[in-house]
Amino acid sequence: MPPKGKQGTKGQKQIEVENKSTMQFYMYIILCAIAIFYGAQIILFSDTFTTFYIVLSMLVLCVYGGCYKFMSSMAGGGIDLNMEAGMAEHAKDVILLTAIVQILALISNYFWLLWLVAPGRAFYILWVNILSPWIFAEAPEVDDKKQKKMERKMKRQQR
Repeated sequence: MPPKGKQGTKGQKQIEVENKSTMQFYMYIILCAIAIFYGAQIILFSDTFTTFYIVLSMLVLCVYGGCYKFMSSMAGGGIDLNMEAGMAEHAKDVILLTAIVQILALISNYFWLLWLVAPGRAFYILWVNILSPWIFAEAPEVDDKKQKKMERKMKRQQR
């Protein structure tokens, strides 16, 4: 049963401790995914490690670095990285998606296409939160009294 009353707030010290453990957790995920991918590439597929893999590997490293740096700067600013529906949540999702895609790409090159989920989700969030409400916003309703007053005013201005 959920606790009654207002949810307790975290102190800044607790946020810093949790941010540190979160950053450490995602660093371990990044390092494990890189180690598994490069280990398998060197041991099993060294003859097929072509320019394609090198370019994708550099792109993966850029994504990891960008997301980790973004989360690090948020944590340095005192923002809670574990806040629900926060920006850090999206960065963590991108790190996890990239790690999963990188590992699955050892099985088949077609798994690199799963990376397209990230821009698709970004567009979905943009559509739901910004574009759709702006495009499909209904005009505010005006009551009859205000409508008649506006019509009289418009007639006076036309004369």
